[in-house]
Amino acid sequence: MTVRLTVRRAEWLQHVHATANAYGRGLVPVVKGNGYGFGRTVLHDLARDLAGEVCVGTTRELAGVPPELTPIVLTPTLQAPADARAVLTVGHVAHVAALAGWHGRVMVKLASSMRRYGVDPAGLPALIAAVASAALAVEGFAIHLPLVGDDDSRAAEVEAWLPHLPPNTPLWVSHLGPQALAMLCTRHPGREFRIRVGTALWHGTPKGPFLRLSADVLDARPIRAGERAGYLHSPAPHDGTLLVVGGGSAHGIEALPPEAAGGAPLSPFHFARRRLTLLERPHMHSTLVIADDRAAVPAIGDSVDVQRPLLATLADELDTVAAVRANSINPGATRTSMRAQAYPGENPANNPLPEEIMPVYLYLMGPDSSGINGQAFDAQ
Repeated sequence: MTVRLTVRRAEWLQHVHATANAYGRGLVPVVKGNGYGFGRTVLHDLARDLAGEVCVGTTRELAGVPPELTPIVLTPTLQAPADARAVLTVGHVAHVAALAGWHGRVMVKLASSMRRYGVDPAGLPALIAAVASAALAVEGFAIHLPLVGDDDSRAAEVEAWLPHLPPNTPLWVSHLGPQALAMLCTRHPGREFRIRVGTALWHGTPKGPFLRLSADVLDARPIRAGERAGYLHSPAPHDGTLLVVGGGSAHGIEALPPEAAGGAPLSPFHFARRRLTLLERPHMHSTLVIADDRAAVPAIGDSVDVQRPLLATLADELDTVAAVRANSINPGATRTSMRAQAYPGENPANNPLPEEIMPVYLYLMGPDSSGINGQAFDAQ
């Protein structure tokens, strides 16, 4: 029983760094929840190379944040954490009161058209006063923008807030493309903008081809239309092969909404680009589906594709597929016993020790050279 996230690592890292470069120095990675399917530890390691801060979902996610990263907690907390390095979000005077006795930095959350927590312009002075009275330092202001609409409408929401904010405090935004962020910076050169990026950074929008979510087939047996199976003895809607797929509700896998009102829920499982028929909704660690025998049918041990958001899925395994790269290194004259035997008249002291020429080897074995292939290098 395995739900597996397979990552083509070189392509994925290329996407991550290209996205980070497109946003520039204003980027702050978001690592929250299940770590976007990868696990938070994996993404924290990458975030250290992208910025000095990282956004986390709640104070419960502060554990595991590397000490060199400043964590920004996106969800207001009603109980102050022990970690004083965290920057906490406040969007109401009650959020400030809940931090009584805690002295650190806060992010002031501004209301947006999402109508989630966040102060409106009329309430901002009272909230700023409460922050000052509690001896908290304002790290910046933040606005969480909706996914609907376009970058122009989202940027307009940002600009509507600017007259209400002090000019020397950073404004943190979300859900804007690199060009929209650059436009804001150009139009308001005196304002520092930071942008929180999660899905676009780790997955791509739409999701990149370098990620595949799959589940193993654990059992396969023939079934005829009308025959019953499953917890509810559900009748098979057609002839085919009854499959037990090793993924279910315990992994966050759910049936998809029907194509039409009143229709049957759709299966999230696919094989050979065909949707498998859902017999019963996913349950705990497995799901019953039917493969039509008129098309390709998976066997026990094969894997099927899973159509689910990685944010809501708990994979059993993270399988990193690294493309094989071939590069050559010319070490040059080096102070080794083999060199001394081959060139007895040579003064060994004139040649570097092996450990002195290791940087190029370490570079080619590390992630910084993930895009290097078919090249020749001189170690000296």
